[in-house]
Amino acid sequence: MGPRWDVVELGIKKIEVKVDIKKRIGTYVRQGITGAYYQAYVPQPLPPDPALNMEQLYPYLDKAISAVAELNGVAKSIPNISLFIYMYVRKEALLSSQIEGTQSSFADLMLFEHEQKPDVAIEDVEEVSHYVAAINYGLKRIKEGFPLSLRLIREIHGVLLSGGRGKHKDPGEFRRSQNWIGGSRPGNALFVPPSPEYLKQCLADLEGFFYDEACTYHILIKAGLVHLQFETIHPFLDGNGRIGRLLIILMLCDNGFLSVPIVYLSLYLKQNRALYYELLQQVRENGTWEAWFEFFLQGVSYSAQQALLTIEKINTLFAHDMAEIEGLGKARFSALLVFEHLKKLPQVTVALLAQELDISEPTARSSLKHLQQLRIVEEVTGKMRDRTYVYRKYLDILEQGAEPL
Repeated sequence: MGPRWDVVELGIKKIEVKVDIKKRIGTYVRQGITGAYYQAYVPQPLPPDPALNMEQLYPYLDKAISAVAELNGVAKSIPNISLFIYMYVRKEALLSSQIEGTQSSFADLMLFEHEQKPDVAIEDVEEVSHYVAAINYGLKRIKEGFPLSLRLIREIHGVLLSGGRGKHKDPGEFRRSQNWIGGSRPGNALFVPPSPEYLKQCLADLEGFFYDEACTYHILIKAGLVHLQFETIHPFLDGNGRIGRLLIILMLCDNGFLSVPIVYLSLYLKQNRALYYELLQQVRENGTWEAWFEFFLQGVSYSAQQALLTIEKINTLFAHDMAEIEGLGKARFSALLVFEHLKKLPQVTVALLAQELDISEPTARSSLKHLQQLRIVEEVTGKMRDRTYVYRKYLDILEQGAEPL
């Protein structure tokens, strides 16, 4: 029998698959639990065979490379890149957690990190906070020269699930039981990953691909391959989506393609999550890797462009507000101190500022009053005591796209 040529309906367009997809499709293995049977999917090892049709993908790849290169150039020249990384890591943690159903806002996370009470369930904010720690842990290990490996993935997972709802889901350990996606049991699930007896080999193949020098694909292609394969293997009882998305940034930073960790796809995936899940499943069922990469590479371009736009908006805002504060005369010194703190915590109280900046409450209150008169901050409670002040214009930029689902 000759190659199978398929046209796959993706909801937005039809993409012709000009490869023998049988070699790309994994194997369904019949499994049983207490008399009930189901089909668990075991993927083919990476890279795909037949090879990707790069002629189809080069236009998307070139745009993505150019977008990231422009971002790298801008990032090297701005004075507040460390602050931007600090905030962008938190935005990624928030967005990636929201995809998994966590209901938390940027302001909630900021309050929680400064030991203040958030407005949502504490477990939701804890999950986001642990993801911040997991991102930072992984980036630190990579920067120190530790290789991207199954060991590092387990370590990061251990940090991610070190508290909150996931602490009972074997943090830092690959699963020893069957999991599934959708449905109430494997028999009626939307997708069933490899069963435990196949998991070890799937993960060994994935780790081998990390170091496969014979694979000449661009790092963006390799990252897209690894992300989808990881999601298909689904090696943990919980946290697979978050770890899979984090792997993208770790690979790009480890390779040196990304100079600073500020290209995250979670906003793009959140906005297109139905298509995202559909494309993952289409690769498993039909071998349509090219369709996935058109989507993925457009996501990289979009995410890099969004990062550039955010940098521009924040720097413009900071420059404008700094100029306003400089006109305060002697009061500008304490006002600038408070202003710098607002860059890391855009929602504050007098008592919190006094404690964290080691200044008197009258000084903190006076500075906030000056900033309020300059329309840099606004008071949001309307109360006479225990007032809360928000750097609204800054918070609005940070929270763009990060509204809870």
